[in-house]
Amino acid sequence: MSLEQAAPLLDVVLTDVNTRVVQAWRAAFADTPEVRISRGSILNHQVDAWVSPTNSLGRMDGGVDAVIRRHLGAGIQLRVQRAIKDRFGGVLPVGSAVCVPSGAENPRFLISTPTMVRSAENVSETLNVALACAAAFQAIHIQNRRAPGSIASVALVGMGAATGEVPPRVCANLMWTGYTLFHDHRFEDYDDLRQTILDQLGDIETRPEEERVRVRPPTRRGAGR
Repeated sequence: MSLEQAAPLLDVVLTDVNTRVVQAWRAAFADTPEVRISRGSILNHQVDAWVSPTNSLGRMDGGVDAVIRRHLGAGIQLRVQRAIKDRFGGVLPVGSAVCVPSGAENPRFLISTPTMVRSAENVSETLNVALACAAAFQAIHIQNRRAPGSIASVALVGMGAATGEVPPRVCANLMWTGYTLFHDHRFEDYDDLRQTILDQLGDIETRPEEERVRVRPPTRRGAGR
């Protein structure tokens, strides 16, 4: 089931310490100038929410997760795992996300979305980056529906491009897919979002690496568009 279509104003920052990821973003997002791209740490950005690629158990023991945990304190992992337990029974499926208060002034929220089931898993042959990125933006829709305007800006890193071993250009293109879906449609649940992406990107391995794919919003009865 879907919510009504809308394209809320959202300040999006893509930032990573990996130069190749930044260059790939600049190519993939060349026609979306509203998205700001920079090289550097996510910790340097003053935004309402940070998006952290995680694992399905919310263990913040590696990659950007570990950097954010050191910065915000151990309590952030407890909040993430409590949200996963309360909303998903303790295991957060790829293509889902939780948004929790960070306990800090900057950012006020942390969005955790898994790019992998276990820590340090190679996801280069999967659609996990598109699923995770779309889920992160879906979490913003849900949070802003609950508290309008609470997230007006967000920073994301290159999902799966380090520990997940996803090539930078593939990472950038799949994140573009997730970002454009955010503007095209809102989903009421993550299951519908996940199935929509899997149905349309299931043949991604046969497409050229540089090709971007824009997911078509559902047109089933009751869909927003």
